[in-house]
Amino acid sequence: MPQWLKDAVFYEIYPQSYYDTNGDGIGDLQGIIEKLPYVKSLGCNALWLNPVYDSPFMDAGYDVRNHKQVAARYGTNEDMKRLLDTAHEMGIKVLLDLVPGHTSDTHPWFLESKQSADNPYSNRYIFTKCVWDAPPEYRLMCGICPRDGNYLVNYFSSQPALNYGFHEITHPEWQLPADHPDALATAEALKDIMRFWLDMGCDGFRVDMADSLVKNDDEKISTAKIWRGIREMLDKDYPEAALVAEWCHPERAIINGGFHMDFYLDHHGNGYSRLFRYLEDGENKSFFSKNSKGDITAFLDEYLPNYELTKDLGYISFMTNNHDMPRATFYMDRDTIKLSHVMIFTMPGVPFVYYGDEIGMNYLTDLKSVEGGYSRTGSRTPMQWNCEKNFGFSTADEDKLYMPQDKSENAPTVQNQKDDPDSVYKVLTDVIRLRHQIPQLGNESDFEVIYAEKERYPFVYRRGDYAVFLNPSDKAETISFPQGIAEEVYIVGEFRYRCKKATIGASSAAIVKMK
Repeated sequence: MPQWLKDAVFYEIYPQSYYDTNGDGIGDLQGIIEKLPYVKSLGCNALWLNPVYDSPFMDAGYDVRNHKQVAARYGTNEDMKRLLDTAHEMGIKVLLDLVPGHTSDTHPWFLESKQSADNPYSNRYIFTKCVWDAPPEYRLMCGICPRDGNYLVNYFSSQPALNYGFHEITHPEWQLPADHPDALATAEALKDIMRFWLDMGCDGFRVDMADSLVKNDDEKISTAKIWRGIREMLDKDYPEAALVAEWCHPERAIINGGFHMDFYLDHHGNGYSRLFRYLEDGENKSFFSKNSKGDITAFLDEYLPNYELTKDLGYISFMTNNHDMPRATFYMDRDTIKLSHVMIFTMPGVPFVYYGDEIGMNYLTDLKSVEGGYSRTGSRTPMQWNCEKNFGFSTADEDKLYMPQDKSENAPTVQNQKDDPDSVYKVLTDVIRLRHQIPQLGNESDFEVIYAEKERYPFVYRRGDYAVFLNPSDKAETISFPQGIAEEVYIVGEFRYRCKKATIGASSAAIVKMK
């Protein structure tokens, strides 16, 4: 296990939307390099970059055309090397995005695989036996290749699925078992890509759709076996490299697959959703809502067994948001977002900040889809740095920007947030600083529930010698707290302690040291 993960706080950067240094309206690697001091100032000591590889950008770079080449719009491989070196000089680790399940349909591998003549790449992707063979249970592209067959895609039609084999063979005339030499060759090609970037200096990978490799693998047994083999490679050759899975199944990702971290994703009705984003029949029933209709036990019933199962082997990673979800401002007002950040950065695991969440950027609902973003587009708008042209993102004319920006009167910027004592930025940076200063608020202590009642507020938990109180509701709540308080470490809103009773105000949070 890489020891640096124990105190890591990640910052996710969507490269095309972060900072444009050459005036073409799209972010670039040089822009990230120039903003590394800002990342450091937030308290983040690690980065995750969304895909930076050569691509036709039908899916914002998740359709990779050349795994070993930086896209020209971002810069060059030399720029990437300079970014890695500069980040490391500042004590910042860098994860790249790994897309193992598919490529672009313009990738050289696929251009060979779709040819009618057999070649070394014929089984790099999954083709049915002939063009008339199109089983309805699979997502297939039909009749568009010289090859007599239809190919599987993972989602978009431009993203043919790579062939890691099938766990259960249902069509033996074209499905390979997961241990077939050609399926194993795909896994070896993936390792080769990883070695290329690790040798350049990257510190690991966030893995896109990590559970999507082997098909007909409902329990993900064969998929986990591939990742376990990759973990063995890392432990042997790159022991300080880290992997975080887009999986949201800690047992399969961490225990079976060997990932160091697994994202706690927003799946409707799951624990993360019930905390922050649970809309039912048009009503917000999240715990982090002022209407007091949330239920903290709906989160704990899922989280606690997963935490106990994996806490000695890896980390469950909470995130403020990511590039695939509506921003938190779609669900919560800024007072509630502050409280959510108090929780996210005082939980065990490795937390992730999505760019712009530190200032409470708005989710824009009225944008046309850009590069396959669709409903996700409104969470990928350019970073808002200051009150100058294009919020300081780019010197390009407005109509040349990668996508439109927030035009609302309350559009937040780093400039107007960072010195505001009542801002989202202030709370987020304060709590990250405390996490670094007090290791028990991070991964140096266990997590224990002190108070959590069904459909009641507040929520209180212990981190070592410290207790965290959270009351997102619109009413003050008083509970018995016989443990006693030695010090009030950090308060958002109102908090009182008298006669062994703690009163946490409406829309308030507190971090205290217990006697």
